Amino acid sequence: MLVNVATVLAGLIGVGIFFIGARAFWAPQAAVGFGIPDTPTEDRTFQAWLSVKAMRDIGAGLFIFVLLVGGTSHLLGWFMLAATVIPLGDALIVLRSNGPKAAVYGVHGATAMVMLVISVLLLVA
Repeated sequence: MLVNVATVLAGLIGVGIFFIGARAFWAPQAAVGFGIPDTPTEDRTFQAWLSVKAMRDIGAGLFIFVLLVGGTSHLLGWFMLAATVIPLGDALIVLRSNGPKAAVYGVHGATAMVMLVISVLLLVA
């Protein structure tokens, strides 16, 4: 039962990450809400950087789906554990940029914690 719950939660994380990436790819100004103050969304170089980050998110979301379809719950658990580094890194970036603590802990930190819990559930089952 826990494996099923964790698998569904992993799928929801995958959907969320995919759509966050897709939104940021098509509308770079969407990144402003994720914690970096004074994000220069009109700067073409910065827009290119945001597109790279968006594609990373899209790829991570798709990778979760690949593991949901063709992998084992154990392999999905290891991937989720490794991918926890992504929101932790994002939290550190926002923190170093003097972004709001709500984004650091409430968005990126909470995402990392949920991913960590999901990975533990998948690995112990």
